[in-house]
Amino acid sequence: MLSIVIKTQFTAIHHWPAAPDDVAYLRGPHRHVFYVTMKWGVTHEDRDMEFIQTKNNVDSFIRINWHNQYIGFKSCENLAITLANKFDADFVSVFEDNENGAEYVRI
Repeated sequence: MLSIVIKTQFTAIHHWPAAPDDVAYLRGPHRHVFYVTMKWGVTHEDRDMEFIQTKNNVDSFIRINWHNQYIGFKSCENLAITLANKFDADFVSVFEDNENGAEYVRI
């Protein structure tokens, strides 16, 4: 399968109310740089989708909704699903500080 790929990142603050005791500090608001990778299947090698335009659209959505904002208890999983559904992506990964995160793969 041939895909186009975009990568972006944004800063936001969130929390995890149900964090286990050994990581209880995650219950309070804390900042991350979220790293996002998105992929869309294409059918030929002459740009079914223009990736610069696609990245601009994704960045605009992120800037309006999440960048430098408090996003509540949204998880990497939630952010990945939201982006996949909003932009009809085949694959989305969202990582906190480029270390740990979640991946969504459309089946």
